[in-house]
Amino acid sequence: MDNEVSAGSAGTSTLGHLALGLTLLAFGVGNTGVIDNVAAADAAGLATWVGGVALFVAGLLEFRAGNAGTGTAFSGLGAFWFTWGTGAGTEVSAEAAGLFLLLWALLALTLTAASAGSGLFGQVVYGLLFVSLLLLGIASFAENDGLAKAGGWAGAVAGLAAWYGATAALAKWPTFSGRAAGRGVTATG
Repeated sequence: MDNEVSAGSAGTSTLGHLALGLTLLAFGVGNTGVIDNVAAADAAGLATWVGGVALFVAGLLEFRAGNAGTGTAFSGLGAFWFTWGTGAGTEVSAEAAGLFLLLWALLALTLTAASAGSGLFGQVVYGLLFVSLLLLGIASFAENDGLAKAGGWAGAVAGLAAWYGATAALAKWPTFSGRAAGRGVTATG
């Protein structure tokens, strides 16, 4: 790649949010139990390659372009999805699964706090991701299906928000602020 050309762009951010949205939506719906014979583990392939690898690469491109907030979000969440996707279906204790989810909820909380001054989009997506991982982690410790379903719904809504934000950026639809999206969405707004 030519060093004179920026690697990260509004397009990279939009692609990253599409990857995040689709992965979160599949993961969230799988945890809700709303579709018969579809579980969260069924999203492992999507989580590994789209949410993991593609999102991580998008994060590296954002770092290269000087977008530290979006780079951190995409690279960190890419690492989460890759780790979760490659480990889905393996035998671990409920406590280990709960701890894994709670530790990654801390990343989502950091992303939520980092997006506080930059717009509603990041706050909604990362805030709902935090709620989802927190509820799923607690549900794993408590072996509570109701909390797991609630966490799944929070994840699915976060996925829809990320997908809508990216689609709005591409189609120049209104965003949460009521303005037409003229450029890619970012981790901070």
